[in-house]
Amino acid sequence: MFKTKNDFINKIHLIISVCIVVPVAFIYGFQPNLNFDIHLQTIDEHSQFKAIMGLYLGFSIIWILGTFKEAYLKTAIITNIIFMLGLGFGRLISILMDGTPTFAYVFGTVAELLLGFYGLWVFRSTAVKRLEF
Repeated sequence: MFKTKNDFINKIHLIISVCIVVPVAFIYGFQPNLNFDIHLQTIDEHSQFKAIMGLYLGFSIIWILGTFKEAYLKTAIITNIIFMLGLGFGRLISILMDGTPTFAYVFGTVAELLLGFYGLWVFRSTAVKRLEF
């Protein structure tokens, strides 16, 4: 997984993302009220959260592939940047328009932005530029 210090720098945010996103995916999919102030009432609402779970797990698979197979690293980094910054900026918009959510969402917003910007930094570094699609 980590052969060199550069390897660690390029991949650590992917591992951190997987460690956070996979448990959150299962919580969203099966028990969203466990850690969040979410109470699903209709089948459509349950279906939507199961779809979010699938999306989270799908992206996690890409990130895992990127940590073990060099051919997937660039794709893993790009998708991680888009995923994390997309969530982070979406939550920022919500904070500005809707108000401050629970601590879990505020913490998540900060973590998503940090991971997204870290991924952007890694992507722009010379170590990743040499990777081909």
